[in-house]
Amino acid sequence: MYDLIIIGGGPAGVAGGVYAARKKMKTLVITDSFGGQSLVSDSIENWIGTKSISGWDLAKKLEEHLRAQEDIEILEEKATGIAKKEGAFYVQTNSDKEFGAKTILLCTGGRHRKLNVPGEEKFEGKGVVYCSTCDAPLFKGKEVAVIGGGNAGLEAVIDLIPYASKITLIVRSGQVKGDPVTFEEIKKSEKVDVIYNADTTEIMGDILVSGIKYKELETSEEKELPVEGVFVEIGTMPNSDIVKDIVDLDERGSVKIECKTGMSSVPGIWAAGDVSDVLYKQNNIAAGDAVRAVLNIYSYLREKGK
Repeated sequence: MYDLIIIGGGPAGVAGGVYAARKKMKTLVITDSFGGQSLVSDSIENWIGTKSISGWDLAKKLEEHLRAQEDIEILEEKATGIAKKEGAFYVQTNSDKEFGAKTILLCTGGRHRKLNVPGEEKFEGKGVVYCSTCDAPLFKGKEVAVIGGGNAGLEAVIDLIPYASKITLIVRSGQVKGDPVTFEEIKKSEKVDVIYNADTTEIMGDILVSGIKYKELETSEEKELPVEGVFVEIGTMPNSDIVKDIVDLDERGSVKIECKTGMSSVPGIWAAGDVSDVLYKQNNIAAGDAVRAVLNIYSYLREKGK
């Protein structure tokens, strides 16, 4: 029986593991990979304390830091289920193993909604990106397209205005659905064009992205737009299926947490990072949220007589 099982190997899971080790809690970290969603990024320039690092290198550093901790166990498998019984939690894995713990920290992250069009998977990390906060500086002086007319799309345009030479916002409907104030700010920039009623159908390129194809929904006419970057900003989906029948989720499927502690609606289960209903989805925030959660878990176990 572990004091704590952490599920996930991104910045949240690793930060939680490091702090759990420092508090000498008997901890098991279950993850099928390290690095989280940033793994595909060529260059991350907002990880505090590091001027620039690739997603791959960040993942390796996270793994090395976690493995350097004493008295912590790491299982490289996928957690497939969680059950609560007899006052404890039991985590099942894809190899039909089961591990018991007094507490759980869920750091399973999220996944970007995909366009699911030809070329998207091929050029991911080669011009197709999903985080404007992370990657906008990489497209300095380049022409780019932003797919999505909600707040995520509008914020991506704002992030890109200081860097890109031209930004085309592709909106599937006849109007943007994001914040009108943000849209008014965007319209002030001569760099920005908006194409309405357009459905992206393909991402083109050779080694790197060279353009997109889109269909005008009113006329069914297909057109091409030359760009060197495509920012897919149509939302994210939390990886919360493992707890959907246990804890309270919001309308998006994110785990509802108490803002001061990170605890879910079920005492004994915490969540940190993109799987939670935290407002901003960033590596630095995920790591900090996990640290806060582990410190609260430590206090929780002490109060219960660990």
